[in-house]
Amino acid sequence: MFTVGVITISDKGSRGERVDLSGPAIEEMIGTIGGKVAKYIIVPDEKEEIKQELIRMSDELGLNLILTTGGTGFSHRDVTPEATMEVIEKHVPGIPEVMRAKSMEITPKAMLSRAQAGIRKNTLIINLPGSPKGVRENLEVIMPALKHGIEILIGEASECGTSEKK
Repeated sequence: MFTVGVITISDKGSRGERVDLSGPAIEEMIGTIGGKVAKYIIVPDEKEEIKQELIRMSDELGLNLILTTGGTGFSHRDVTPEATMEVIEKHVPGIPEVMRAKSMEITPKAMLSRAQAGIRKNTLIINLPGSPKGVRENLEVIMPALKHGIEILIGEASECGTSEKK
């Protein structure tokens, strides 16, 4: 079991003007690989608020994984990738690369995603799209490696090259 934080980034959601469907989709899917959502919050598209929550979930709560949903597009208010880049210590480019590559098979709009992923202390942070459909498609492609990556990060596994299934 690993601990997960979910941050939905949405101006309307934070004001109660829109029901968040992406956060619950994350919780449902992540549970299938042993993740337990320990903290869930909706914040507006404000870089400082996003950064504060990422830091709190990582540094204070010690969560193993933080998944954000929303704020990865081209809108002036979309600042999730910038907030993420300002708090991570190590980049993990393969995760957003594979999410975009797989999503390109579904829609050419996938190339417009600015999602990022990285590590802060012992926490993996990944930006996901803001729609439930996008969340499901992107999580589906990274889930086969996600649990193992977290196990390595928190010191529960050390070998990446053994017993690979093709």
